[in-house]
Amino acid sequence: MPGSLRVLLADTGSPRATLLERRLRDIADAVVLGVAGGDGLRDAVVALAPDVILVDMPLPNRERLDELRRIGADRPCPVVMFAAFDSRAFLEEAIAAGVNSYHVVATALPDIAPILFAAVAVFRRQQQTDAALSEAKAMLQERETINRAKSLLMRQHRIGEPQAYRWLRRRAMNESRRLGEIAADLLAAAADGPK
Repeated sequence: MPGSLRVLLADTGSPRATLLERRLRDIADAVVLGVAGGDGLRDAVVALAPDVILVDMPLPNRERLDELRRIGADRPCPVVMFAAFDSRAFLEEAIAAGVNSYHVVATALPDIAPILFAAVAVFRRQQQTDAALSEAKAMLQERETINRAKSLLMRQHRIGEPQAYRWLRRRAMNESRRLGEIAADLLAAAADGPK
């Protein structure tokens, strides 16, 4: 179903799991992928590729946090957690483990649809920001490599910066490669050359 929200409910033995599953099935564009308990959560995430994981945690469970941390390293996915206890220290541990939305729920469950959709939207925005940051870092690193290669050419051949840049650009065009790759190869060859 295109446009649907694929939700994996992580059951930690809470009696609310059935109620949560019912609430999830009431969301028109949500698809409940199943209830994963115990050590099966990581395997379920890999097999089912959910859009969001919903964890109900009646008691602090650091093993579950470790599992969420491993899931985040292997296959990042937004995580919403409902906890039945109010602990700032545990909240911080949960956020560090990859929980995107943490809610203390003592008795009645809140409307979970906006919570899930907001967690997914925030997660996607963070992924975009992380990707843009990685791209910017790579561009800066490539620019630094090109500048170092130009400096090397200027010293070796006693030429100016424009000539060094043209030399790199011409070689990149002739070899159909990126300018940064040519610059990196030039620097590597100089480092490996005679001392």
